[in-house]
Amino acid sequence: MASQRDVRNKISSVKNIQKITRAMEMVAAARLRRAEQRIQALRPYAEAIGRMTRQAAAAAGAETTRLQLLREHDTTSNVGVLLITGDRGLAGGFNSQIIRSGVRLSGELSEQGLSGVWYATGRRGVSSLTFRGYELSGSYTGFADRPAYADARTIGDDLIQAYVDGKLDRVEIIYNAYVSPLTQKVTQEQLLPLAPEAITGEPPASASGGPHAGAGEPADGAHRALVAYEPDPEAILKRLVPDFVEISIYRALVESAAGFFGAQMTAMRSASENAGEIITDYTLQMNRARQAEITQEIMEVVAGAEGLS
Repeated sequence: MASQRDVRNKISSVKNIQKITRAMEMVAAARLRRAEQRIQALRPYAEAIGRMTRQAAAAAGAETTRLQLLREHDTTSNVGVLLITGDRGLAGGFNSQIIRSGVRLSGELSEQGLSGVWYATGRRGVSSLTFRGYELSGSYTGFADRPAYADARTIGDDLIQAYVDGKLDRVEIIYNAYVSPLTQKVTQEQLLPLAPEAITGEPPASASGGPHAGAGEPADGAHRALVAYEPDPEAILKRLVPDFVEISIYRALVESAAGFFGAQMTAMRSASENAGEIITDYTLQMNRARQAEITQEIMEVVAGAEGLS
């Protein structure tokens, strides 16, 4: 059995760790509130961009097929995979579940005879992919905790240019969507080419059928009647679509940041609770050790008294 001094040192160490985890929990909670505010501030802008893009697409009509970002390549061989992770750890499985999803997608692409081209944000994602032997075509670090729109524009420019140049035939993005401080949902979305339903806000033609397609015509006509475009709708749509891609990336970055702080807050709270349980167990162990020492001393005194008598 360990001595009282050893157990007391262990208790002191665990208490120091508990102070750190509690402080990290409080910091993560404060940052989470600010991240939630950024999500709320982003929604009106994202909805406005989506609304303007849908209106321009409705006015452009068949001309939308001429835009490169809306047109699928004739063949698909290279698929870009953008992983959104954090710069730091101590957040449970927040980063690892994104890495696992990316590796799983890589296996699926290999089975289909496709090649994956890797992009990653956050030091955790970059280091994990590099350690696993994947070659990164783009790595972006240093802003995972507080992403700016300029960061999303940088990533978007690289992906759009690679798609336009034919280096990528499709781009998938994987990130942790923020649901609540306790829940982050791994989400995979096709970023490029933009699906028609992502622009128009309508279901695919195969799923909607003839009656539904006809039902959307009055709304399109209303857009044409209410909005006068200068220059033509196709030129405006050509400008709005890259913004739509950038805002999609920025939304993923902001949601991932909020999800990270929520996961870290939860992990640090759990660590603090576990530290409290360990302290309780060590305290009981120390009390048993002290009781055993006292009992041993009493037995020695009694034995000595009996020897003298």
